[in-house]
Amino acid sequence: MRSSENGSSGVATLLWGLAGIGAVVAARSFIKQKRKIDFTGKTVVITGGSRGLGLVMARQFAKEGARLAICARDQEELDLAQADLEQYGGTVFTFACDLTNKAEVKAFIHVVQRDIGPIDVLVNNAGVITVTPFEHATEEDFRESMETHFWACYHTISEVLPQMRERQSGRIVNIASFGGKVPVPHLAPYVTSKFAMVGYSEGLRAEVMKDNIYVTTVCPGLMRTGSPRHAIIKGQNEKEYAWFKIGDSLPILAMSAEQSARKIIDACRYGQAELILTLPAKLASVFHGVFPGLTSDISFLVNKLLPAPGGIGSQRTTGGASETDLTQSFLTKLTDEAAEANNEMVDQSGEDVVEEDRGLPNQ
Repeated sequence: MRSSENGSSGVATLLWGLAGIGAVVAARSFIKQKRKIDFTGKTVVITGGSRGLGLVMARQFAKEGARLAICARDQEELDLAQADLEQYGGTVFTFACDLTNKAEVKAFIHVVQRDIGPIDVLVNNAGVITVTPFEHATEEDFRESMETHFWACYHTISEVLPQMRERQSGRIVNIASFGGKVPVPHLAPYVTSKFAMVGYSEGLRAEVMKDNIYVTTVCPGLMRTGSPRHAIIKGQNEKEYAWFKIGDSLPILAMSAEQSARKIIDACRYGQAELILTLPAKLASVFHGVFPGLTSDISFLVNKLLPAPGGIGSQRTTGGASETDLTQSFLTKLTDEAAEANNEMVDQSGEDVVEEDRGLPNQ
């Protein structure tokens, strides 16, 4: 008799549990649909929108009928991007500015609001990446990364937030990185600034949801955007560039820019809190959260396999100036094709070694 009662109790518990799960799923689906927005006629601002992931996102927003405003430092890139985007119809506004300059950021946002209208969606995408052993990373490298990723993001948001709050509506998408979740050797300045960006983005979401403003934090893993040639490289630059570019090209590890952009835009459409792109990045983020000490030990072993300090030392060169037969082989074919497709072939400097190169689009 007691066995029968226990069995009935277990079945009842299971049924209640299933009902609870069903209720949660239904509630999440209802909330998701309620938050959904249509981008037709919406004003979308994309920083670093002249090439790479920024340009690919702009194309997809344009296809959905959005009015676009993009910025970058290089006017030639912006002109090429505008011609590309105008094929999809609609409004395409471009503005040349240095996002590390607060006054120029303010001017950009003000002109967009005046000439196009209230900003509905802000996508903070611009970025810079420095590939170097820690021994060759300088204070300038860290400051440049913080200015480009954290402070530029902070300043654009500070400019658009008042109007969004007044209208009780808005979407903000911050393109951070898997490197803002899990530290990666030889990318210390980049990782430091992306961790700051993730913390700011997640904290901001909690504060502005009451105003019907949804902040989405995007942490991409490796993506084939074609941008490695614009990375800043130090140390044994050819070897550093080789592991960086080849890793960016592998089909299993890296996601195409087009697929990444689709997922990012959908996350924005539904006001999603976080999006981690690529399965390896998701698994590594979970693993690091549960076993941070073990992740650190693995990173130590990985670092031993990467190029030692030396080469050009703390001098700065670009990925494009560090090409070798290996980085122009079948191993990097997909990245080279992406560079051609996504306006990445425009050189901002003809010099082999550069002293400054800010505001580059993200990976």
